[in-house]
Amino acid sequence: MSAVLLNSPLQGVRILDLTTVVYGPYATRILASLGAEVIKLESLDGDILRHIGPMRNPGMGHLFLHANEGKQSLALNLKTEAGRDIAQALSQTCDVFISNIRPQALARLGLDADTLRALHPRLIHVSCTGYGESGPYAGRPAYDDLIQGASGVGQLMATYLQGEPAYAPVTLADRVSGLHAVYAVTTALFARSQTGQGQTIDVTMFEAVSQLVLGDHMGGATFVPPHGEVGYPRMVSRSRKPYRTQDGYLCALIYNDRQWKDFFTALGTPERAQEPLFLNHTARAANIDRVYAEVERLLATRTTAEWQALFDAADIPNMPAQSLEELVQDPHHWHNGFFREVEHPTEGRLNMMGDATHWRDTPLVPQLAPAPRLGEHSRQVLESLGHSAEVIEAWKAQGVWAGD
Repeated sequence: MSAVLLNSPLQGVRILDLTTVVYGPYATRILASLGAEVIKLESLDGDILRHIGPMRNPGMGHLFLHANEGKQSLALNLKTEAGRDIAQALSQTCDVFISNIRPQALARLGLDADTLRALHPRLIHVSCTGYGESGPYAGRPAYDDLIQGASGVGQLMATYLQGEPAYAPVTLADRVSGLHAVYAVTTALFARSQTGQGQTIDVTMFEAVSQLVLGDHMGGATFVPPHGEVGYPRMVSRSRKPYRTQDGYLCALIYNDRQWKDFFTALGTPERAQEPLFLNHTARAANIDRVYAEVERLLATRTTAEWQALFDAADIPNMPAQSLEELVQDPHHWHNGFFREVEHPTEGRLNMMGDATHWRDTPLVPQLAPAPRLGEHSRQVLESLGHSAEVIEAWKAQGVWAGD
């Protein structure tokens, strides 16, 4: 059998994307970069993420532009019978249906897994939920803030900051969960290639972020009965942070025995590596607050450039503590094409981001289509289902769909 030549890893995969905000759209944006055709099914008002500025034109906010590259937009009124029928028919032309609508609402729309897979047994049906379909929290609404709090991130931030609970200032829960959705889709596609069968998958935010947190902090609760406290002290040490230097900040991690020996040798105090506090990894871990506090004290005595030169010469890991403004100008990202300038047909010149994976033999899509205007592809998608121009126009007049 001859090999199938692909222009991108997911070439030929078609996805119907009924997700909004960040969790689901982040996942399908990655799947689009892998080569999947993604049809974003929006309400007539559009994804709420469209309306968060800054923006040049209404409905085209910066968050939406980044989360929805490479997708087509079908604006459909699922409150109408015709709209629901169209969504069902469209799902039968797709390999994957993915949504972040709660299960009960999805069933009312006739887009639940049992209904769609009865029509299309090879369909991979993915639900991006907060807490899953059973258990005390099943059916509860979920947002990034709520999941961060429920999975312990807020209290960890309080421990670290020595203050009140706080959320990490990124959509951590949405994006971590989105990555779980990506591998769920790609693994299900592989399984289907072996069995011919579709899948019904529930990807839950609470479990995704709990796994992330407890991977570090399960601690003594790992053992039955518990043996020691929960938590990983190194992660929550007050002195685990970018260190202040004489003229700025520097991130440094002196980690193994060799690095500590070389660090003190470079400072002209090699004997300090034999102190009980620094003698080996077990000793340092048991006294991590004191260890990091000493590093914090020492780094305040020289400039950032002096420390970087010393660390680089000793092969000790270090990086600058960059601001957001510095990050978007980072020369490494620009050199490797992570950032790229593109021309959007309505939004003008934009700086867009690339992907974290680099494929030599089957590369990712080299230039994703820009994020779509609301309903930009509605007519095109409806025509692809075989509907006549007269029917399509009648549906538009009835408020079934919107767009170009």
